[in-house]
Amino acid sequence: MKKTIQVLIADDHAILRRGLADIISESDDMQVCCEAESGAQAVRLAREHPVDVVLLDITMPDRNGLDTLKQLKKEKPKLAVLMLSMHPEEIYALRSIKAGASGYLNKASAPALLVTAIRQVASGRRYISPAVAEALAMNLAGDSNPAPHASLSDREYETMRLIASGRTLSEIAVEMSLSPKTVSVYRARLLEKMNLKNNAELTHYALKNQLVD
Repeated sequence: MKKTIQVLIADDHAILRRGLADIISESDDMQVCCEAESGAQAVRLAREHPVDVVLLDITMPDRNGLDTLKQLKKEKPKLAVLMLSMHPEEIYALRSIKAGASGYLNKASAPALLVTAIRQVASGRRYISPAVAEALAMNLAGDSNPAPHASLSDREYETMRLIASGRTLSEIAVEMSLSPKTVSVYRARLLEKMNLKNNAELTHYALKNQLVD
């Protein structure tokens, strides 16, 4: 008898979790074994349950989805993690794949794609959408003129996006579960790496390059 794929849904929005669970329940080869509303809860549940695939939202209330992804892969290297996000593929997909994700799916995708992606990553393969494939191809080709933000670490990148979204350093510290001093260090580093002088220039850059909603 074929093994049923056990899926953990990690998203802080109950309505979205219910919608994902409903889509999964329509397939007889997979089921939702547990749900998490925070990154920490996702890590704990992955430890406690025989999970095959984690559907992980990029934006979580207690920690960035990429940080949660890294923790999950550190504890369970073979665990398949499919990242979900409202953000376009070019913003987070490459960073997710490099951090160990088995795939990246935009939340606006059709339900059938979600089921296909779960089956694919559960089998040990990666799920790569055409948009992500194009981005990966460009990255592998070695763009001779990479965008300035490509050199940022994941936390520097997230700090940049939050500053450009109008968050204060204190608000960013809470959202990223860091101290304001640490956020200030990330801000200083990213401004230096990108050769920008202040938050106004940073925000202009992020908006121009469509890195914020």
